[in-house]
Amino acid sequence: MQKLSRKHFVGRAVAGAIGVGLAARAAQRADAQLVYTTHDWNPEPFERLVHAGARVKQVYDVTQIGDGKFLNNMKNSLNGLHFSFGIPADQIQVVGALHGPANMLNFDDTVWSRYRIGEWLGVTDPHTGQPATRNPFYASPVADGRYPSNDPDSMQSLFQDTSMQALQRRGVVFLSCHTATEEQARALIHRFGLTQEPETIVRDMLAHVQPGVLVVAAMVAAIALLQSDGRYTYITV
Repeated sequence: MQKLSRKHFVGRAVAGAIGVGLAARAAQRADAQLVYTTHDWNPEPFERLVHAGARVKQVYDVTQIGDGKFLNNMKNSLNGLHFSFGIPADQIQVVGALHGPANMLNFDDTVWSRYRIGEWLGVTDPHTGQPATRNPFYASPVADGRYPSNDPDSMQSLFQDTSMQALQRRGVVFLSCHTATEEQARALIHRFGLTQEPETIVRDMLAHVQPGVLVVAAMVAAIALLQSDGRYTYITV
C-alpha cells in the first residue's frame, strides 16, 4: 500500500496564519463592517493557497450543513485521487469553501454553545439527540492522530475519518467567510434578541475559529479567484 504523505505544504503554511490578523483588525473597529477592503485583512495566505503547485486542485462550494455529508465527499475525493488514480498525496489540494449556514462549522464549541447554533440551524448532537451545543463536525475521534489501522478500507484508519480535523490532517484547507459571519451575527441578534452589537459578536466568533481554518473576506469572490487564477476544479454538494 502506498503510504500517504502528511507533508502537505499548503495546509501547513496557512495553519499558523489563521484568522489572527483578521480578529486584530476587527477589534480596532467598532462600526459595522459588512465589507472588508484590501486594507482590513491579510490576503497572503489565501494567495498562497490559490497558487498552490499541486497537480490536482479542487474547491468544494458548500453552503448547507446537510448532516456533514459533504465531508464524506471530500474524503472520497482524496481516496479516489490517491489510491485509485495514483496521484501522490502532496500533489492533491482540496479546499472547503464554507459559507451560508455551513460557515458555522468553522467555529469551535464556545461559539456553538454561546450562540445556540444547533438550536438556530436545526443541528442535532448525535450523542444527546438534542440541539447541538458543540460543533459535532470538527473534532476527530482519534485525538492524537494515531489510527489503529493504515488500511484505506478500514473504518479505523485516517482514510475513512470524515471529521474536519482528519481532513485537515490530509491537507484539506477550510475557508470561512467574513461576509457570512457579519450577516450571521445580525441573524443571531434577531433570532435570540441579543443585546450585543454585531461587531462584538463578530470579533468573538473570529476569536474562536477552528485551528487551521483560513478566514477570507468574501467567499463567493474567493471561489472565483480559486477557479480563475488558481485553476481549481469546482464542485458543489
